[in-house]
Amino acid sequence: MKSSAAYRAIALVIALSLAFAAAFPYLAGAQSEFMRGDRMPYDAFEKLPKTDLDVPGGVIHVAFAPGEIALPTEKVLDWVRTSANAVATYYGRFPVNDLKLLIVPVNGPRVRGGTTWAYRGAAIRVLLGRDSSESDLRRDWILVHEMVHLALPDLAERHAWLSEGLAVYVEPVARVQAGDLQANEIWQAMMRDMPQGLPQAGDRGLDNTDTWGRKYWGGAMFCLLADIEIRKATGSRRGLQDAMRGVIGAGGNHEQDWSLARVLATADKAVGGDVLTRLYNEMGPKPVTPDLAALWRDLGLRPRGEAMEFDDTAPLAAIRKAITARPQ
Repeated sequence: MKSSAAYRAIALVIALSLAFAAAFPYLAGAQSEFMRGDRMPYDAFEKLPKTDLDVPGGVIHVAFAPGEIALPTEKVLDWVRTSANAVATYYGRFPVNDLKLLIVPVNGPRVRGGTTWAYRGAAIRVLLGRDSSESDLRRDWILVHEMVHLALPDLAERHAWLSEGLAVYVEPVARVQAGDLQANEIWQAMMRDMPQGLPQAGDRGLDNTDTWGRKYWGGAMFCLLADIEIRKATGSRRGLQDAMRGVIGAGGNHEQDWSLARVLATADKAVGGDVLTRLYNEMGPKPVTPDLAALWRDLGLRPRGEAMEFDDTAPLAAIRKAITARPQ
């Protein structure tokens, strides 16, 4: 049997715990509420203090969930501005008029993940490591990736390869155009990672093959091929960038529910052709295996160990340059 002193100690601990929970009911359950993976905590977000950032074509309402972050708040806000500027550079404006951005501190360094929603207005939640450095934020790609999702209408789940593939493809291109990344870095990454998007045994096309590689890198491969074909057809006066700007110009963003056919037709109309629709008819219902080695060669990509050299005499070298050139 425990002594009366022991019982008093236990009672004191319980009393203090109950007092803390009563005094801080919001903090007691806040982290679990902000960390739920399936839904954006819109109601909890509205209770938090916010900082409004004006970006080209919109406003970002930034809120921080409870928790400490080593970096000064202004450094984190600078990262948000830089990410938004890259997306606005690619699309000509920020994709939505208003964005709710919830930053949730978690253990460790670096940005740990992100999710985008729009069922009650455009919203992004990012998990930011408490020990993140300025260098971590400069190298981050996740926030730009999530912001690119804002520029595409919400599609049926079977077409998630376009949403994810577009984000994979546009994110680094936008960062190069904004001056935040070097072109050789993204072409190295594409050469290294894009083979993960090639069809494997049993593949039934992008619409019918729900694997990680096909959804992310298969979708990115579709976007690269579309970009090249649009530029070939227009003498490089137009590209995928112009096609997707056309979708935003027609009112299409993540707050809207569109069919894939409408997205592709709107994008094709913006550049005066049918490249996207035609390419989808080829790659959506059945497996297509492009010759990536020949494509890299035609783009003038020459890996040299861990470095990358460009061959500006290659047949598609001008298109390669145009893809990452800053828009006029």
